[in-house]
Amino acid sequence: MTDSPPAAIAALFSAAGCVLFDFDGPVCRLFGRHPAASVAAGLREWTERRIPGGVSVEPGAEDDPLALLRAVADSHPGDPVVQELERRLTGEEVRAARKAEPTPGAGALIRGLHRAGYRLAVTTNNSPDAAHQYLARVGLSDFFAGHVHGRAPEEPKLMKPDPHCLRRALDTTGSTPDESLMIGDSVADGEAAARLGVPFLGYARDGAKRSLLLESGAVHVVSSMVELLPVLDGADRERPRGDRPSGSKLI
Repeated sequence: MTDSPPAAIAALFSAAGCVLFDFDGPVCRLFGRHPAASVAAGLREWTERRIPGGVSVEPGAEDDPLALLRAVADSHPGDPVVQELERRLTGEEVRAARKAEPTPGAGALIRGLHRAGYRLAVTTNNSPDAAHQYLARVGLSDFFAGHVHGRAPEEPKLMKPDPHCLRRALDTTGSTPDESLMIGDSVADGEAAARLGVPFLGYARDGAKRSLLLESGAVHVVSSMVELLPVLDGADRERPRGDRPSGSKLI
């Protein structure tokens, strides 16, 4: 690696001892080969058979199965239909994880950050079962051992932008918000990070999403995870294996 990372990115990683990764997007394309739109359509049909008239989701989110789950959880709190819908969505996510496509650069970044002594965690609105399935398949499980925090089956309303999974990640890694960094691709990621005071680095593959992430508080937004690989050169120089950030540990 010869290119230097932008100053804003270099500063984020230099100040961090822990990196929190959203899963679908920054780590892999979960629904790349198991389209989210088809999953959402099937779950919506199932929901409409149990809730007369169905449930409305946010405009523009009709193809997002997570948006459907959130809408049902909000409109029917405590109803068994919420738990069954979450269980069905988990099954679809696990199936998707079996053939999900890696996000270019993500694996190299994760391995490099671990080698440099960073604590790593997954903080996702997807099922932790799906994250474990994917990470095991591509050989990344050891870098997140004990630190995969996803949707709580019993309480899907705690999905981001609620910071519940980020708070759990900080607890299990022994990290503080100001020494951590969240990498995510949604406004919900940015809002969850902001609620805890965790710096947010956005990942967006198009200009419209880039603008949304900057508005949600991202310090910087990259269009490819490959753009982050140059920070590993500086990380290896600045964080020799005997001089890791306070509280850091190998995972």
